[in-house]
Amino acid sequence: MKKAAWLTIGFLLFFIGFLSVILNMVGVEFMFLTWLDHISGLLAFIVKILMIIGGIVILYLNSTNWRDEA
Repeated sequence: MKKAAWLTIGFLLFFIGFLSVILNMVGVEFMFLTWLDHISGLLAFIVKILMIIGGIVILYLNSTNWRDEA
C-alpha cells in the first residue's frame, strides 16, 4: 500500500478510537461500535484503546524513512 493509504488508516483508527472514548464519557456511542458494548464494557474500552494505540503505531511507522536507516 502507498504511504497515503496507511496515513489515512492510521488517522482514522486514532480519530475514531479517541472520539469514541470521549463520546462514551458523555453517554453517546457510534452506531457501528454499539455491538462492543453489548459484549462487555471493559472489552469495548480495551478495543477502543487498542484502536488509538494502533493508529499511533501506524502513523509512526509510516513517518519513519526506512531507506535512510542503516
